[in-house]
Amino acid sequence: MTPTFLCLASYFKGGAFIEECKRLGCRTILITSQDLEHEAWPREAIDEFFVMPFVNLFKQPDITYAVSYLARTRKIDRLIALDDFDVETAADLREHLRIPGMGCTTSRYFRDKLAMRVQARDEGIPVPEFVHVLNYEDLRNFMATVPGPWVLKPRSEASSMGIRKVNRAEELWPLLDELGDRQSFYVLEKFVPGNVYHVDSIVWDKKVLFTVCSRYGLPPMAVYQGGGVFITGNLPYRSAEEQALQALNREVIAAMGMVRGVTHAEFIRSEADGKFYFLEIAARVGGANIDRMVEHATGVNLWREWARLEVAHLRREAYAPPPAKEEYAGLVVSLAREPWPDTSAYNDPELVWRLHKEHHVGFIVASPDYARVQQLIASYADRVARDFMAVAPPKAGERPV
Repeated sequence: MTPTFLCLASYFKGGAFIEECKRLGCRTILITSQDLEHEAWPREAIDEFFVMPFVNLFKQPDITYAVSYLARTRKIDRLIALDDFDVETAADLREHLRIPGMGCTTSRYFRDKLAMRVQARDEGIPVPEFVHVLNYEDLRNFMATVPGPWVLKPRSEASSMGIRKVNRAEELWPLLDELGDRQSFYVLEKFVPGNVYHVDSIVWDKKVLFTVCSRYGLPPMAVYQGGGVFITGNLPYRSAEEQALQALNREVIAAMGMVRGVTHAEFIRSEADGKFYFLEIAARVGGANIDRMVEHATGVNLWREWARLEVAHLRREAYAPPPAKEEYAGLVVSLAREPWPDTSAYNDPELVWRLHKEHHVGFIVASPDYARVQQLIASYADRVARDFMAVAPPKAGERPV
């Protein structure tokens, strides 16, 4: 029988996943929010398209009622969360409908910043010192023994959303008063200065079959909250940094219980001691066009490989990622002052992709030469800052680019 994949998307992404499922002979159902109804979804690859008010995509029992109603006349074989915000919802639905895949407990390790930190610490993985924002005596002891500054992080937001830097103990209490009953949904963590890295992986049968290690130009929190140009580029292959990150990434994926899928993990290398510390991991393809950068460096499309491995598991077939090339790519993205900026002056032969999004500017450059990519993204970052960059404070609920 033709397998059916139901995809949840609270953000416009994952079109390549849907296309690949369709190419592999599956029926596809997409449930997304009303405000995304007219985005450029791959309609030719979608058999059934449904929209709900954004809040109802997460509200229980509304989403369970909606999907269960569809299941009366459709046999749903796999349920996929295309965005970070859909991971826990999809896990709830899998458990309710008894569909194979990540369940509620494991999904917490890929969404809840407290759960993943406790799990990592318990497995001996280095993490910045932290405390749950729950017991006030514990908070006072933490701030008395762990030197500031610290960062106050929501446990289940995506990327750098909602993070607040706290420099002194007396700054914390007014913030907690603002949070009120939502205090327990936060974690307080030591702020560790250093370079931030991301590792993007494909996992099959608990084994990491593919990884790309990259370094951000500025920490995502600094860009999202303070403005600036977002930069990232993959590291030299088999370098000491890459090998250390790959080893730590494998430990994290094993500790969190990932069986199959894709992951996007972030680590920081402390300026103080030179060690790598685990920051967070997500059971999804990296956002902000990181997937495109990875594809230009390696030839591997993470969305399509995720679809391939899910279909292979359903059909009880073997899976292996395609051979990856070892080239280099860099990504530069920024908010722009103009709605549709003219980027024609950026015309180097290594430029392989331009971002087409209102009030944004972005590029990917690729080359077999690591030094050339680093030179270009550094140059582009300076030029973009002069030519286009706009700085806007993040709004409540606003998503990073």
